[in-house]
Amino acid sequence: MKGSLDKATLGGFALVMIAMLGSIILEGGSPFTLINTSAALLVFGGTIGAGMVSFPLPVVRRIPKLMMLAFREPKDNANALVEQFVTLAERARKEGLLALEQEAATIAHPMLKKGIMFVVDGTDPELVKSMLEIEVSAREQRHEVGIGLFEALGGFAPTLGILGTVMGMIHILSKMESATKLAVAISVAFTATLYGVASANLLWLPIANKLKRRTADEAEAAYLIIDGVAAIQAGDNPRIVREKLAGYIAPAKGKGKKNATESDASAGTPANRAA
Repeated sequence: MKGSLDKATLGGFALVMIAMLGSIILEGGSPFTLINTSAALLVFGGTIGAGMVSFPLPVVRRIPKLMMLAFREPKDNANALVEQFVTLAERARKEGLLALEQEAATIAHPMLKKGIMFVVDGTDPELVKSMLEIEVSAREQRHEVGIGLFEALGGFAPTLGILGTVMGMIHILSKMESATKLAVAISVAFTATLYGVASANLLWLPIANKLKRRTADEAEAAYLIIDGVAAIQAGDNPRIVREKLAGYIAPAKGKGKKNATESDASAGTPANRAA
């Protein structure tokens, strides 16, 4: 699921940092007062460690890759897929389904390529649909594991933050010398709670939500492909193919809300099927 950088994700994280640092500065404080290496080690190290206990190591190793998915827009889009199916329908209508074997060699999308090859091989339409749907279901299940990991990290982090604060307070109170030093030490100890709550609500859980959206978008594109392959296999003319698949195009990206609604009714393919 590669593509250009997601401006919403980048802008969101930038806004979060500006809001946090800005609020500290407006209160007359310094951002450097929030730096606490030991608290960061406990919260982030402990959170990842808890994730390793809860999930298989190969899943935990995918954290950097999954985070990059949240920062990138999906490369595929409904408009491009619809136009590709229209082109395939035009060639199939002129030269027959066997002519699509040459087209399949130039198709980059693996699922689309597989579906077209099934059509060329003369596979039963119901079997083609069933196999492609199984692939979609299996992919969604794999994605759910990664999403579950980030949701779990979002649950562990605040608890680890509280644990760090409690440990810090125990250490402070055991060596209490003066009220002034105690106040400073307590403020430092509470940075662990800050790290835990902030990382959960500003990092782990938002990324989990973004990955859910990515999975839904990918599933919708997959169902577009399934319906497109079925239309090609049924021998529909290019205009009908376009109308059948138009429901997958958001009104802002397509011909307008009215046309999208009409095509939904005629094709029976809800635009938000995977949402």
